[in-house]
Amino acid sequence: MKRLLTFICLLCCLAASSRNVPEPKREFRGSWIQCVNGQFEGLSPQAMREKLTQQLDALERCHVNAVMFQVRAEADALYPSKLEPWSRFLTGTQGQAPQPYWDPLAWMIEQCHKRGMELHAWINPYRAKTAGTKDLAETHPYMQHPERFMKYGDLILFNPGLKENRKAICDVVRDIVTRYDVDGVHIDDYFYPYPQAGLEIPDQDTYRANNRGFNDIASWRRDNVDLLMQELYTTIHTIKPWVKFGVAPFGIYHNAKAGSVVPGSNTKGLQDYDDLYADVLNWINKGWVDYCIPQLYWPIGHPTADYETLTRWWAKNACARPLMIGQDVDRTVKSTDLKDQTINQLPAKIELQRTLPGIVGSCLWYSAAIAENHGNYATALSQIYQKNVALQPLMPFIDHKAPGKVKGLKAIWTPDGLILVWLAPKAKTVMDEAHQYVVYRFGRNEKKNLGDASHIVTITNKTFLKLPYVKGTEKYKYYVTVLDRLQNESRARSESVKL
Repeated sequence: MKRLLTFICLLCCLAASSRNVPEPKREFRGSWIQCVNGQFEGLSPQAMREKLTQQLDALERCHVNAVMFQVRAEADALYPSKLEPWSRFLTGTQGQAPQPYWDPLAWMIEQCHKRGMELHAWINPYRAKTAGTKDLAETHPYMQHPERFMKYGDLILFNPGLKENRKAICDVVRDIVTRYDVDGVHIDDYFYPYPQAGLEIPDQDTYRANNRGFNDIASWRRDNVDLLMQELYTTIHTIKPWVKFGVAPFGIYHNAKAGSVVPGSNTKGLQDYDDLYADVLNWINKGWVDYCIPQLYWPIGHPTADYETLTRWWAKNACARPLMIGQDVDRTVKSTDLKDQTINQLPAKIELQRTLPGIVGSCLWYSAAIAENHGNYATALSQIYQKNVALQPLMPFIDHKAPGKVKGLKAIWTPDGLILVWLAPKAKTVMDEAHQYVVYRFGRNEKKNLGDASHIVTITNKTFLKLPYVKGTEKYKYYVTVLDRLQNESRARSESVKL
């Protein structure tokens, strides 16, 4: 009983601290599902599906609407590929297909879409081998062309200075986007390797052989990554213009320094620009990515990398493309709010996210922490901060045209009860096609406001909805709108019913 009262008190405190931050109708609510922690390694297909189902069900209860599913950790695959071997993070042995045979990526796409979630295929571009991988399959790219790779400590990486490697990475992405109904392609923070004391990156010979006119190797390395990002973006959008390309960089772009030629934050940690050769702001400003999720895993008040300082910095400097904030669930619930010692930092982080211009959502590290409800994080989301479903943020730079309205909206009696039915509108192009529908409901004395997410009954890919008929005495008005693949929303049609 004492534990229950403490929990109720905590929720009351969180609710009180969130009263002035309304829940938006459009918000990116992502979560990462990784394979590199070994959570699936060696599991039977059935056991892996059960674990994934548990996580997806928990995310659905929290109204998460996008899943970043790691499918390529080190030039391997959690899906059947003719280009790279099956991942050891799936079967325990690189190159060994799962038995009984199945396709985790195809299954995850089906499961996410059934729950109204986007599925973004998460890949690591350059990493080819980590310390834990002892044996490479004969079909691994390194075994085919070792001269295209470089060794750095226990790592083997694609040499970013070689155009053949850019082509190989783009070929992998082309294969995924062509064969699978993914909603996005997502890359994380591993570009050039994280620095290790006493080690130099062994790419000087490549630089000397083809420096492309760069007078310093740091600028040349950044340009190598720039070229890959540009080519990946073009590859994806040439095949399927609606598939989003996003990046989750390390949380510090550059530390502010006297005389610095690039923007920097008041921080002291490792840097994208200087240490990983990832010029994230350049990609955003050139339009080579569709969204950015900096990994701001530190607490508010951190002496080296303060969460609030970094959130404000990214909101100011990276708003040329939709910006989401990468959240660490465990560190958030373990860190005390600086203004109220009785609660954790979740309310303050949500307030920053929803009040700073340019920020359109967040992504949670990691899904298992939500499924296990660490620190009651999932409960707080489902009961306070994400009580309602949310549409995805708009991306008008890809497509801004709204689809047509539904046709034939009406309520009909069937053997299963009262059903609201409608027909998809005609579409001239694939970008105009109906992809989902939003159904709103308003009571007799409620004013129509389609901007209020609390009135959304469902977001569905079906063209019908069973209505909760009771006695036929209560009057309601239903509105149905169309969403295309970029979640541009049509005008509404309405139908009045008595339930």
